[in-house]
Amino acid sequence: HPTPLHEQILDEDQSRVDSLHRRIAAAATSAKLDRQRNSQVGSKIPVRPGSSVSTGNYVVTVGFGTPKRDQTVIFDTGSDITWIQCQPCVAYCYEQRDPIFDPSASSTYANISCSSTDCSDLDTSGCSSSTCLYGVHYGDNSFSIGFFARDTLTLSPTDVIPKFPFGCGERNRGLFGKAAGLMGLGRGKVSLVTQTYQKYGGVFAYCLPPTSSSTGYLTFGAGYPSSNVKFTPMLTDASTPTFYYLSLMAISVAGQRLPISAKVFNDAGTIIDSGTVITRLPPTAYSALRSAFRQAMSSYKTASPLSILDTCYDFTGHSTVSIPTVALQFSGGVTMELDLSGTLYFGSQSQVCLAFAANGDDSDVGILGNVQQKTFNVVYDVSKKVIGFGPGGC
Repeated sequence: HPTPLHEQILDEDQSRVDSLHRRIAAAATSAKLDRQRNSQVGSKIPVRPGSSVSTGNYVVTVGFGTPKRDQTVIFDTGSDITWIQCQPCVAYCYEQRDPIFDPSASSTYANISCSSTDCSDLDTSGCSSSTCLYGVHYGDNSFSIGFFARDTLTLSPTDVIPKFPFGCGERNRGLFGKAAGLMGLGRGKVSLVTQTYQKYGGVFAYCLPPTSSSTGYLTFGAGYPSSNVKFTPMLTDASTPTFYYLSLMAISVAGQRLPISAKVFNDAGTIIDSGTVITRLPPTAYSALRSAFRQAMSSYKTASPLSILDTCYDFTGHSTVSIPTVALQFSGGVTMELDLSGTLYFGSQSQVCLAFAANGDDSDVGILGNVQQKTFNVVYDVSKKVIGFGPGGC
């Protein structure tokens, strides 16, 4: 498979982060979720890197409709609505790998009416002859607009969700590679997590595979691999209820804690987001990380920056490379010790970069991106309000 241009992935990542920052800065609404917990055990759905569909995100293949049609979608903990491109693409669809879903060929497809509460649960909705319309915007010039509908969602042969509400997109454009759409795993009302709350108890877990040849998993319900998982509190910001906040407290390099005051992390706040590639830190924290990392790497030849990544090395001719361990410390005594795949972004052998970037301002929210999550078993439990990390997940 041709890998997408790294510059493009990183530039697109920046536009997503800009859009997240704008959403969080502008937000002022709140939502609460309170339902009975009754978690079933779901099966493991294979997770693959999005390189086969030209995206820096991770994808799963799930079935929509009856008979089910497989669609490869990006899964995203930073957004709520699940949507796929749909026929007829009245305005425009982008090129996707799977055949575009045709709702008229599904016996279980039904549009949602404007008067339905489902329609009012949407952040952005409209009406077309009493049928509910949705609209969702991500980064710059990246959006999906279409009908809000219900159909059967088949996560695995044993995990079938009837009447699942999703967007049937007839105007789609943007940074989705050749994926068919997006699976929303945020905390809002229309997300898959909330919609399946009674079935799975608000619990899901995933492992993002470290290489394009390896496979990870996404699993719903209580049956996730639980060995060595340590939990940190899941925090909520009432003004942006979609996001999973956690408390990053410190960073260490080669066992040495960086001299960053806790206030720097507290003032910014941190979200975990499977749809952001590169972890973003407050500039004060990033500069401390960068100088410690550069010092430890001073024997290697440096390379020019790659898009948003400013600390790059030329490893040409090195069969082995030794890097300092970067560790992220969260509240509750949880430490993520990052391995090579969680620390470096490989543009090419001659351009390998530290996979962190600075936000524009210390007040911008920090983001734990997907490079740093690789190989960890990452567990989200909305009912207990905790997020867990276990090493060696995949």
